[in-house]
Amino acid sequence: MENNLLAFLAENAIKTENIKYVASKRFVGADREPLEWEIRVLTSEEDEAIKKTCKKKVFTPGTRDAKIELDSEKYAEEMICACVVYPNLHDAALQDSYGAVGAGQLVRKMLTPGEYTDLYLMVSQANGFEVGMDDKKIKQAKN
Repeated sequence: MENNLLAFLAENAIKTENIKYVASKRFVGADREPLEWEIRVLTSEEDEAIKKTCKKKVFTPGTRDAKIELDSEKYAEEMICACVVYPNLHDAALQDSYGAVGAGQLVRKMLTPGEYTDLYLMVSQANGFEVGMDDKKIKQAKN
């Protein structure tokens, strides 16, 4: 087996591209076709920063014990807001049109519950979070 560390240099790594995704068929362009949303991939540092903001202290009832847990709903919302490039969820005019304060509230008002969940699944997948391991990875893990 050939050791080729050059392939791991930053300039040789394949750059991630933004992903186009139709989050809802209810938003259509002039041609009456559904508009695509654009999703970017986060860096590991950005993901860690989001996780830090989504941790909460949970106390065990009847004791003084506490543990730190990740607030998964807040994490999902923060991931969506950080990854959606288009439409700009931080745009004041867009937020005003929905009576929303902040990108998180806006995306929840724009999408139905099912559309919101599907968008989060797409954002997760775009960032490399898979539900399970594919056959190739399982085969490699067994060897």
